[in-house]
Amino acid sequence: MQKHSESGRERSGVVRLRVCDDGERARVEVVDEGSAESVPQVPAQVDLLSEGGRGLWLVRELSSAWGWEQTGAHRTVWFEIKA
Repeated sequence: MQKHSESGRERSGVVRLRVCDDGERARVEVVDEGSAESVPQVPAQVDLLSEGGRGLWLVRELSSAWGWEQTGAHRTVWFEIKA
């Protein structure tokens, strides 16, 4: 079951990945159909031995910046890493 996006609930669901590098930083964007039930957020505490629940925590810890935006029916989650 797809927990964070409507894209995985139907056969026609779409997920797009975009990677840009300007020589100073790389930016990765994931665009999908989002979910009305959840918004991207970093949990206050994570269990490092857990099999799930650490995705955005890892993004926050490893990236120089990250965020998300909702545009109509699509949600974009992005992060940047300095080169």
